[in-house]
Amino acid sequence: MIRKNKFSIIVAVVILFLSLTSSHTFGRAGFINIPYIDKMAHFGFYFLFMSVIIIEHIKTLNNTRLLILSALIPFCFGSVIELLQSGIQIINRRGEILDLMFNTAGISAALFLWLFYKPYYRE
Repeated sequence: MIRKNKFSIIVAVVILFLSLTSSHTFGRAGFINIPYIDKMAHFGFYFLFMSVIIIEHIKTLNNTRLLILSALIPFCFGSVIELLQSGIQIINRRGEILDLMFNTAGISAALFLWLFYKPYYRE
């Protein structure tokens, strides 16, 4: 199972690390001050996570119901991370509903992109 999902696991571990790292770490990184860049990051990471899941299971996700069920994996993962962020005071992070909404938007965008691309995909 691990070998079959190795890229999904790697993406999940990276997301987990970045989500549970103290926010002071990113404040010192010297990023350009773009409003709501963290929301764009949430969208991008969960778009990537769902895309990797789709690519790894391209042969087994042969109908829309299975595809939507597989979207529950990154959604539940993101929900648990937001709960952890609001529950762990040591990391100096806050869980936000808006973050969860952008996670869901990234997952949905990957799903819709695949559903649009799937009729044109040839093995």
